[in-house]
Amino acid sequence: MRTSPSMQTTEFDYHLPAELIAQFPLEKRTASRMLYVDPAGPVIRGDHFTQLPDYLRVNDLLILNDTRVIKARLHGVKQSGGKVEVMIERVLDDHRVLAMIRASHAPAIGSILLLEQEVSVMVEARQQSLYVLSFPEDRVLDELLERYGRLPLPPYIERAATAIDENRYQTVFAHVNGAVAAPTAGLHFDEIMLTSLQQQGINIAYVTLHVGAGTFQPVKTEMVEEHVMHAERYHISAETIDAIERCHAQGGRVLAVGTTCLRALEACAQANHGELLAGSGETRLFIAPGFDFQIVDRLLTNFHLPRSTLLMLVSAFAGMDTIRHAYQYAIAARYRFFSYGDAMLLEKSA
Repeated sequence: MRTSPSMQTTEFDYHLPAELIAQFPLEKRTASRMLYVDPAGPVIRGDHFTQLPDYLRVNDLLILNDTRVIKARLHGVKQSGGKVEVMIERVLDDHRVLAMIRASHAPAIGSILLLEQEVSVMVEARQQSLYVLSFPEDRVLDELLERYGRLPLPPYIERAATAIDENRYQTVFAHVNGAVAAPTAGLHFDEIMLTSLQQQGINIAYVTLHVGAGTFQPVKTEMVEEHVMHAERYHISAETIDAIERCHAQGGRVLAVGTTCLRALEACAQANHGELLAGSGETRLFIAPGFDFQIVDRLLTNFHLPRSTLLMLVSAFAGMDTIRHAYQYAIAARYRFFSYGDAMLLEKSA
């Protein structure tokens, strides 16, 4: 992490009226508003997501995160009979997960939890506030979660998941199981929009970054640089790297759809001295003002929580003052915030 010196977390705080937190998706994916923000202007322009093609040109490249949200929330009991709620943070392998456990008393290492009255899992180890849980080796983990788990809506959506969320809290291009939160900038796209962009001469490529529950956690340290970032797994294909190289060679611009895409690309570049290499990795990259972006030229994103690492990321990308003014504009204009909310198209600050 490279940041400006001595930044306080309070610099990334703001007041959001509760009624602006979107509790449900709009009827159509593409119906959201879109705030266009160019620090060079400075320009802040209210528009609609359906106008996104007007901001793109031939040889531009959209990069999408094709992760798929798993049903990561399960309920059950300990051997003692006490109730537990398990929220999977990330899948470690075919049978083990890293999870948060809510219970009146912490479960003992080596003990068994009975989840959803059907699935016995062992508490294998503890890693700080998280637990390593082992699922039965004779069962397929993805199938168990799909059958018994519940979709993990973000904590600021104050309702239980419904059949609507089964569809709308996944992107239309979700493909690889592993996320416990949706890459929400991608929720605005439908198949018609993607096809139309390709017909316009806009190229599309994919990365995979499995979003963890840590994405919702506020930074609790007084100083930004003291925060320890949660880890997330990513994969970048050779085809995507080739598409990025062609884009820049042809004078196009790389538009990351979501902070997750941006983190995967910039983490890969930082790990390889500025070069993108195909393959998988794990990143704890914390992007805050002062960060040197090497790959991404533009960012499509939603509005982010106060004091969050994602608000710090967009502030690094477009500039702290620019983002502060943009959020003030969005609140005054009654934009919808967070996962089911409206979008922002950000140009990178010079």
